[in-house]
Amino acid sequence: MTHTYLLPIKTAAVLFPLLALLLLLPTAVVLYRRHGVMTSGRFLSVFAFVHYLLTAACMTVVPLPSRSVDVCVRYAVMKSPQLTPGNTFGDVWKEAHHQVAPGALVIHNPAVAGALFNLLLLVPLGAFLRYHFRRGLCGTACAGFGLSLAFELTQWTGVWGIYECPYRLFDVDDLAINTSGAVLGWALTGPLTRLLPTLEVLDGKALSRVPVPFGRRLTALLVDLIGVSLTGAVCVVVAAYSGYWDDSGSLLGVPLAVIAVWFVVLPYATGATPGKRLLRLCLVTEHGGAAVLWRLVLRVMLLGGVVLPLFSLLLVAGLTLAQHPSPFALASSAWPADLAQAAVRVDAYSEEIALAATALGLGALMPLTVLRHPRGLGLHERLSGVRNAALPPTRASVPGRHLVLPVRLVSAAHHERPPRPARRPRHARPGTVELSVPPTAPGAARPWHRGPAPAPAPPNQAGQPLSADLRM
Repeated sequence: MTHTYLLPIKTAAVLFPLLALLLLLPTAVVLYRRHGVMTSGRFLSVFAFVHYLLTAACMTVVPLPSRSVDVCVRYAVMKSPQLTPGNTFGDVWKEAHHQVAPGALVIHNPAVAGALFNLLLLVPLGAFLRYHFRRGLCGTACAGFGLSLAFELTQWTGVWGIYECPYRLFDVDDLAINTSGAVLGWALTGPLTRLLPTLEVLDGKALSRVPVPFGRRLTALLVDLIGVSLTGAVCVVVAAYSGYWDDSGSLLGVPLAVIAVWFVVLPYATGATPGKRLLRLCLVTEHGGAAVLWRLVLRVMLLGGVVLPLFSLLLVAGLTLAQHPSPFALASSAWPADLAQAAVRVDAYSEEIALAATALGLGALMPLTVLRHPRGLGLHERLSGVRNAALPPTRASVPGRHLVLPVRLVSAAHHERPPRPARRPRHARPGTVELSVPPTAPGAARPWHRGPAPAPAPPNQAGQPLSADLRM
């Protein structure tokens, strides 16, 4: 039985690095859009949740039967689902051989072990839903039931048709036990959530230190590089098959035009590249104004001189590894047998090695300059005067969502006049609210006035200065 539980755990541990690599960029985009920052706590929480879901899924299908095995014959008893609630108690009594003893009834009973495993399977789900996703008891119970139903249907359908017949039993008791496990995990996490700081508090502390984190800008740059590469490749293919460009020299202008439109024209027209807009960033000057055209061109030239060589090197290396059947065999064949052979290869590929070393050096220099700067600005941002500004994240509480009536500030001397017939003043708008402020002497600066003291207002018939209106 130990092997039955250890094999799914080992399988999930092998598959998780590849899955995490595939989900890294989409996860970063979602977290930066929703919260504005990707703290280590939220990052670890998300990928721990992914690892848990992968392990739970492997627990329900692994070990897989061999393709040479006729599952319809070997697992014929699994064809009919178990739809009788409470059948687990009968299995426990049967496995105990009708003996009322702690060893036979509980400790050495495989039916009890299976029920306990089903209970513990979704306990982490309830904990994650309460602490990370801030879900209530009802939502956690529904999520636990839905995930348990997905697992049971996967078993009943033979992993969704991969096998002709099911090799594990669909048991309605598992739905109830799994859902109870999710609710139990939610309840056990309650005291822990009162002791630990919430993820929103950690996000706020991180944003107070660095409003635009380097990881957020790097993620936007990666999205831009992927987008401009795909767009440039499509444009080159279309231009090559259209017949307007016959020589390869003219085709080189197509990706350059795509880069210019992506990194210069679009930011000049909209204030951000598509990648930065996806990450809720915009390009502004030092004083928060819109960037002029020549500053954007200078910024792209400085940034492209660092990023494009490194990106090209990584792209060539990735394509080379993808075409070779075994990366380890490629590395062993490229490794020289002795120093003399190594010197010959270095001399033959000296220019390529120098370019690769330069690209790697510039690629390492850019993040170092950003991290060492007090305000986290890169060299291209300091020289061009164009930097990133963050828009509010989608999950942030936006002040001013509720209706705010316009406020009209009136001097307190206005209320000392004799009462007048109720009528709406000409200068007042419907829905204005009058707030009393202390009276000010003629010529004194009012509390809401930021400039020098205004000239005294002409007195009215009562000898008091006219009231000043300030509409917000």
